[in-house]
Amino acid sequence: MLRVALRSVPRLSALRTASRTKQTVISGAINFKLSQQVRFMSAPSTSDAEFDQRYEAFFNRADIDGWEIRKGMSDLVAMDLVPDPTIVAAALRACRRVNDYALTTRIMEIVKIKCADKENEIWPYMIQELKPTLEELGILTPAEMGYDQPELALPNPYEMH
Repeated sequence: MLRVALRSVPRLSALRTASRTKQTVISGAINFKLSQQVRFMSAPSTSDAEFDQRYEAFFNRADIDGWEIRKGMSDLVAMDLVPDPTIVAAALRACRRVNDYALTTRIMEIVKIKCADKENEIWPYMIQELKPTLEELGILTPAEMGYDQPELALPNPYEMH
């Protein structure tokens, strides 16, 4: 933080008309002490492998609870990426450790939503990679539970005939 102790200095026009004895004078020399701390506006970039390992280690912690799982997933959702299947598998195992089946469903739904316009390409790959984990943990996909179709939807009147 830069702190400068200055007395008020009159405007240039006031200096011209003021007499020498009535001018405001800055006392002493101005000593600026700038700290050597530098604040970078971005963190150092990490490789994809380091990023994946960091989140896998986060979800693989033995003492993780439901709130931390939700926090980790919300951090991932806030980023402009689709999480790697290994990260999602670690999150699903963490959900099983805390016995929260509903959270596994929400995780699968949010991963599908994060696929966005590339859903036809990314989602089948995610299901293919997560299938062994899903079978191991006994987790159904949202499509297997019927969550991909709205429950009370009416047929589109423009597509009836």
